[in-house]
Amino acid sequence: MAEALLPAELVDKAWEVVEANRASGRRVALAESCTGGLVCAALTEIPGSSDMFEAGYVTYSNAAKIAHLHVSEEVVETFGAVSIATAWAMARGTLLACEADVAVAITGIAGPGGGTATKPVGTVVFARAERGKDPSQIVADQRFFDEPDRAGVRLQAALCALELLMP
Repeated sequence: MAEALLPAELVDKAWEVVEANRASGRRVALAESCTGGLVCAALTEIPGSSDMFEAGYVTYSNAAKIAHLHVSEEVVETFGAVSIATAWAMARGTLLACEADVAVAITGIAGPGGGTATKPVGTVVFARAERGKDPSQIVADQRFFDEPDRAGVRLQAALCALELLMP
């Protein structure tokens, strides 16, 4: 048997997400920044994920968030790339860009640099938007992952995003 490309805990969680969304007939999409496609990679590691995975957007730069997910330049300038407002706009923009039923967005500071006193390394913001729901019902939350390195922050962020994709 081939060796797993990704950490076992990430693949195990992706299995749960794929099975639950396949069972509910729900298609999902992602907008990833600090995780750089890690969540999409985890989902596509699972056979049959094409039944529930619609699209993934890696919008690492502010310009990409603005151009591809239609995040307002004013939002990014006012609140920053790592903010509830930007994550909210990324999730909403993802639903506008594809046919998914639910979208999760992730933006954060994985480190080792880039942190500030108000947004230290390990700060990650998530948002989940569902098609047909009022935009005011988008769920958004800021988390802090106290991990020793970049890989740890990205893994914890990916696990959290997968949890948000559960029906």
